[in-house]
Amino acid sequence: MSLVLDGLSWILLLGGSAFALTSALGLFRLPDFYCRTHAAGMLDTMGAGMILLGLGLQEGFTLVSFKLLAVFAFVLITGPTAAHALARAAGYHGVQPLLADTDGEEPPSTS
Repeated sequence: MSLVLDGLSWILLLGGSAFALTSALGLFRLPDFYCRTHAAGMLDTMGAGMILLGLGLQEGFTLVSFKLLAVFAFVLITGPTAAHALARAAGYHGVQPLLADTDGEEPPSTS
């Protein structure tokens, strides 16, 4: 049973790290504020959640795993809420999403 829990824990840790790295790359590569906010709000929450759950599996059923679960619940609520609040504030203050290329042409449709 310990081997299964260790394997699942490492899958969660590596998957969470991949989500966090993808989010960091998205902050540099995505074109506008709203896309970057989405990457930071969603992928960081998923990455941190998977890492915390993986660490909880490594620890076993102790007080530390309960604390990790509490931090996971906090991150699960606050990450997307903060991203939503930032996007609403940006929209309220007139930040427009990037809908056209830099030369003013509309992007090609996907259909």
